[in-house]
Amino acid sequence: MKHSVIIGTGSFLPPLVKKNGDFTEQPFYTEDQLLINSKKEIIIDKFQKITGIVERRYAPADLDASDLAAIAGNLAVADSQIDKETLDLIIVAHNFGDTSSGAIQSDAMPSLANRVKHQLAIRNPSCIAFDVIFGCPGWLMGVMQAEAWFKAGMAKKALVIGAETLSRVIDKYDRDSMIFSDGAGAMVLEYRDTEAECECGILSSCAVSHSMEELSYLYMGNSYEPESNPDMKFLKMKGRKVYEYALKYVPEAMRACLDKSGASIGELKKIFLHQANEKMDESIVELFYQSYGVEAPKDIMPMCIHFLGNSSVATIPTLFDLVRKGRYSDHNLEAGDLVMFASVGAGMNINALCYRCC
Repeated sequence: MKHSVIIGTGSFLPPLVKKNGDFTEQPFYTEDQLLINSKKEIIIDKFQKITGIVERRYAPADLDASDLAAIAGNLAVADSQIDKETLDLIIVAHNFGDTSSGAIQSDAMPSLANRVKHQLAIRNPSCIAFDVIFGCPGWLMGVMQAEAWFKAGMAKKALVIGAETLSRVIDKYDRDSMIFSDGAGAMVLEYRDTEAECECGILSSCAVSHSMEELSYLYMGNSYEPESNPDMKFLKMKGRKVYEYALKYVPEAMRACLDKSGASIGELKKIFLHQANEKMDESIVELFYQSYGVEAPKDIMPMCIHFLGNSSVATIPTLFDLVRKGRYSDHNLEAGDLVMFASVGAGMNINALCYRCC
């Protein structure tokens, strides 16, 4: 039987560490452009208790999102031990293209995937490069698209990357800006024969989009600072709406995916959930397990949001790479382990995927 199998992973953690304490001198404003007079220490402490974020990573000024993607992609290809010229697909998920430090204009032409192909010096014209924009679930959607190409007989090997430099599109006067970070994660997938008794690889996937009133839960809007340029737009989020939406729909999508796989809830060893908010992620997993009438195992969900923040499309592939390579001491993976990937983000979009490790 043929399955889509992970044969290599890579990630890039930007070197600039921004700790919560670094925001103590930053003024914050409300959505109505009123100065928040609460002590910064109180604001930051409340933020940390809700999100779990202690520090995050920012990319240096000389690296754009496509540069981060190329670094992570190169590491994944090296890990896979394949000839890079045998890649049929390069898929790069992002939301803001390349945004230069100090600017906010997005640059996504040529595509980031084409820029990655150029940086990796892949000359094969049959290696098709394209981008995916699907909110934070973009990287997982890229994996799903790669498998669709595989099943259609159009490709056999794919490099799927998620990369973002959110630090360049945030409004520093908005408290929510402390959530976001930069990073890149990558994965090489191969469509190949697997042993029938093992059935490793991708087992199932599902995705949903809600785009009515949910459309504006994450959006581009004006700065909260009263003297800001009204023509400048920044990443904005209706936090409560996103939280409520995620708890309502993500557990449903996860259950649909697991049921489609034919596996049981007891077989699930790890859940790699988009690193958006610690309390939200914990609640999603609890509700998912409650739908089966069981309690969530304590060690089911690795988390990297505490030290990496929310890097959107890069969160899941980065976390998976850390665990897969033994760089996360509390979690590990073995052949035969069943894992689930799930994400939620702007659109509003949700997706989930079940994978059995080889």
